[in-house]
Amino acid sequence: MAYANGSGVLPEKLRGGRNFTYSIAPIVQMAVRRTPSAKNKALGRPVSMADLARELGVSMTTISRALSNHHSIGAATKLAVHKLAKKRNYQPNHLAAALRKGHSKLIGVVIPYIEGRFFASVVHGIESAASRAGFSVIICQSNEDVVQERKNLDTLLGAQVAGILLSVSRTTHDFKHFEKVRNHGVPLVFFDRMLEGESLNAVVLNDREGARQATQHLLEQGCRRVAHLAGPQHLNIYKNRLQGYLDALASHGLTPDQHLIRECNMTQEGGQECMAQLLALPGPPDAVFSAGDSAILGALQLLKSRGLRVPQDVALVGFSNEALTQVTEPMLTSVDQRCEEMGQSAFRLFMDLVEAGDTPPVQRQVVLQPELFVRASSLREL
Repeated sequence: MAYANGSGVLPEKLRGGRNFTYSIAPIVQMAVRRTPSAKNKALGRPVSMADLARELGVSMTTISRALSNHHSIGAATKLAVHKLAKKRNYQPNHLAAALRKGHSKLIGVVIPYIEGRFFASVVHGIESAASRAGFSVIICQSNEDVVQERKNLDTLLGAQVAGILLSVSRTTHDFKHFEKVRNHGVPLVFFDRMLEGESLNAVVLNDREGARQATQHLLEQGCRRVAHLAGPQHLNIYKNRLQGYLDALASHGLTPDQHLIRECNMTQEGGQECMAQLLALPGPPDAVFSAGDSAILGALQLLKSRGLRVPQDVALVGFSNEALTQVTEPMLTSVDQRCEEMGQSAFRLFMDLVEAGDTPPVQRQVVLQPELFVRASSLREL
């Protein structure tokens, strides 16, 4: 480290405005040893607060306070710290700060999967609302596995998130691991999927009404043997969609045929398998309403492979209004779940819980209304 005056005097930096005199050789050695950029680059790690403190010869507390513009740090010191932080491309570690303070501006989100439009759009809604409120979002996937879901919750609690927003996995059957979140005093908000029989803070769709509208539409197209691909009945969404299907049949004076109701894992392969079973019946269906879009896509593929026409031979309606519904031939009728609005509402409910503080909790459910998007897969010429 050479100085323009050639005197071997370290320019005024921090320490109360005093100058310190060193011999030039030790200063050069100190610069080579302590400048973090080359070392960090070689190690492949980011510049830390400790690196900045070593280079400026001050404590980490001074660096931390200077970066947060604390009133106890002088203007010259703040300027020197910010200038070096920018030069070294220092990025603050918000998670570490949260762990030190015992709280954070982080929200944890747990979803069954990220593929497709629905959960991706819900997360987008959460992130946009969270960003406006000064929060960041950590996203975890359970991959429809309750074991992974438990690990996700442990990870988020370890990160000391301010709250957790969650849609349960298809294999979740009990509430025990969610009690752990409650016991930590962390606000917990469910969206879309939750367990039946629990009093919870949640944002859900009126799934029963959406299913009723979908089945009603098929009946209005002249269909009379309407089958239903039902999801796991321990989850609220699939239980309510089955009930909506039954409501529509009852309103038309039709008695449900249990052979036309098939529990499905809501995958494309599951839809193909269930459609094959339905076609093998002595009285096959003339329409199918599925509780999910992936399964109805599988049904469409199976029908085409058998040379059957959609909707002339079998009309089809799905649920979720995924992007895939608009690229099939024919395009698929589906119930829209207002996914982005669901994400924003879930975050607002979390904020309501935070603002309520120690007030005795009142469990709230926000219910969004569905919309049926009618496309060619269900429209018959009457």
